[in-house]
Amino acid sequence: MIYSGNNQPPRIPTMPASPTRLKVPSIVSASCILGLLYAGRAILQPIALALILSLIIAPLIRTLGRHGMRRLPATLAALLLAGACAAGIGAILTVQLISVTAELPQYQAALRQKAGQLSAQAERPFAWMEANLHAAEPLAPGGASDQSLAATPRQPVAVEIRPARPSAGETLARLFSLVWGPIGGTGLVLVLLLFILLEHESLQDRLIRLAGQTETSRTVRTLADAAQGVSRFFFSQFVVNAAFGIAIGMALWGLGIPHAVLWGALGGLLRFVPYLGALGSGACITVFVAAIDPGWSLTMSCVALFALIELTVANFIEPKVYGHSTGISPLAVVVSALFWGTLWGPVGLLISTPLTVCLVVAGRHVRALEPLSILLGEAPNVTAAQRFFQRALSGEITAILRDSSAYVRRASFARYCDHVLLPGLALAVAELRVGKIDEPQQEHIRRTVADVAETLAPSTAESLPKRRRRHVSLLDANVGAHLRQLREARLGRWQGSLEVPQHSIVLCAGLARERDDLVSELLVRALREAGVDARSISLPLPYEEHEPEKANLVATVFVPSPLNDALESWSQAMGELRRLLPNAMLVAIRAPQDESEVQYQEVQRHVDMVLRSFGEGLAFVAPQSPSEI
Repeated sequence: MIYSGNNQPPRIPTMPASPTRLKVPSIVSASCILGLLYAGRAILQPIALALILSLIIAPLIRTLGRHGMRRLPATLAALLLAGACAAGIGAILTVQLISVTAELPQYQAALRQKAGQLSAQAERPFAWMEANLHAAEPLAPGGASDQSLAATPRQPVAVEIRPARPSAGETLARLFSLVWGPIGGTGLVLVLLLFILLEHESLQDRLIRLAGQTETSRTVRTLADAAQGVSRFFFSQFVVNAAFGIAIGMALWGLGIPHAVLWGALGGLLRFVPYLGALGSGACITVFVAAIDPGWSLTMSCVALFALIELTVANFIEPKVYGHSTGISPLAVVVSALFWGTLWGPVGLLISTPLTVCLVVAGRHVRALEPLSILLGEAPNVTAAQRFFQRALSGEITAILRDSSAYVRRASFARYCDHVLLPGLALAVAELRVGKIDEPQQEHIRRTVADVAETLAPSTAESLPKRRRRHVSLLDANVGAHLRQLREARLGRWQGSLEVPQHSIVLCAGLARERDDLVSELLVRALREAGVDARSISLPLPYEEHEPEKANLVATVFVPSPLNDALESWSQAMGELRRLLPNAMLVAIRAPQDESEVQYQEVQRHVDMVLRSFGEGLAFVAPQSPSEI
């Protein structure tokens, strides 16, 4: 590892606190909540629908408020507008649905005919195979004659029992019982929606009071996130789906498909159901068009048109309006649809995504719901450094190299070291210090660091190595010394020619310790990537080989800031550097994770400048470099 022996590791960036582990009381509580959700669905469904509708209408109310309307008139105007639109669309759809129901027998006959054609086409290959197989079998002796002598059985006479025709009163009562449930449920949702919108400020005050005085700021952030972000997303989703339904309806009307308004509304409504909704509406439209189309050309045209509109909306319009996703992972969308659909039936399936989005947003602020945010969120709350550390422990070098190469293409190797590699190694040091990392995991981390350095910043300007190098014994003891040995094997003992201009070499010098060797070698490679003639050595300098006339070749010397137990030897080495390289600028690299070590003032007494990152060092010696710092 980087820090071994008596070396004390630098300050470690702490990982976020893990959520509370599941215990028996938590499991019992979750089971009770699930039971209440299922048993109380008749009460909870209208409340959930009203809350989601309030989030959808909230942006409209805020827009009216910005135009000078007060809260009460704006709320009533938004509700009346939404209610009028819903009533008008409902009336049109009812007429369309009645018309489709009256024509249903005709469509059934056409569908049977089309189904027979498809069945015949599908069975033709199997019938051909069966005929060939039977032709190859020998005829059983006496088989045909025995069948011809068999007596023809007497056919039974079919008897049909028809129920009595219902009276007009019975028909009206049955129709009333069918529509009473949806009408009553809709009225209940509208009443709840009205009171939720009117009592908006009161409900907010009650929730803040319920959370307690110490949680006021967190509760306010949660409510603001729900009121602004979630409601904006729901409203945008509603607008996009409505536009999708209108586009489908107009396209079908243009093709001459009857009841285009009904199918457009069905497409827009079912699109609220994730993934399966678009497939379901497309299947319904395809079946209906197949029933009215004598051939197959119109059916295929409708399928192609529906697919074109869906792909355009999903890949071009939605990302522009409200982003690429809902903030939850695709798997979570499917799981939430299955969960809420099982608990609450079709209503749960329809509002599964909004409910899950609300839970994920609440999990970002409420600790008890944090596991839901982690499990269902679009991306886990893991930094790049933590992901590097986790993958390095398990030896997933291929994944690390893939992500690191993409990172360096956007930025630079210096920035990668500052934000990913060194913080990730600092996390490894924290667990190594308490004995949580075993020898195989340490070996994985050493190999990962060596491979990342050799792949992202190779020793020479030649092409990257095609494959990983074989095991080298020095790698087990000191990764930095191993990387320096690779460079010296390619570039020579002095890591390049000494016939260079004056003040053109940047020297990275550190004590002969594992931590300093690695930091120096990584810094050398970051500088060489930017075109700087950087070389590394271990302190103290080899006095017997020092040539005074070569001292003017060095312009800057970077040294890692010392750890507490190495301050004395580090100070002596800085004095020798001053004596041997009097014209060179002496700069200490004090990375963010080193701030808990030797005090800044103590380090500054021995050097000319103290920098806090590889990026600052690269900007200091190569200010004109095109690399991103």
